[in-house]
Amino acid sequence: MTAPAAPATTTPVLSRRADIGVWVLQIVLALFFAIPSAAPKLVGHSSAAEAFDTIGFGDWFMYLVGALELAGAIALVVPVLSGVSALALIGLMAGALVAQLVFLGAEYWFTPVIFALLLAVVARHRRHHTARLLESLRAAR
Repeated sequence: MTAPAAPATTTPVLSRRADIGVWVLQIVLALFFAIPSAAPKLVGHSSAAEAFDTIGFGDWFMYLVGALELAGAIALVVPVLSGVSALALIGLMAGALVAQLVFLGAEYWFTPVIFALLLAVVARHRRHHTARLLESLRAAR
């Protein structure tokens, strides 16, 4: 016998000002991940290619990371996907931190950490969207 399903999580009460602030943060993060982060990788800019050559995975990995960043940027501004996207991009930032520390001389190690912290704010405040998405996926099974 299975346990009854837990009741749906309630939507956290955010003030209008806090909700707007989180939306602004989501948009700024989406713009960052789409334009100065993903775009150079997707067009094969020499600065991105040199970094990925140093890592040793080659161009295919550069294009993959660029595509993941672009997909994450788009999903950050889709309400139902915003929390999941923030969590996925935190994972990507963890990989960027490892790359910085192991392969790239740790000069900019703080950049992925800062972005991961900002994404954690989004993930925390949009957790009700993540719960709703998981609920709908469970119901579809």
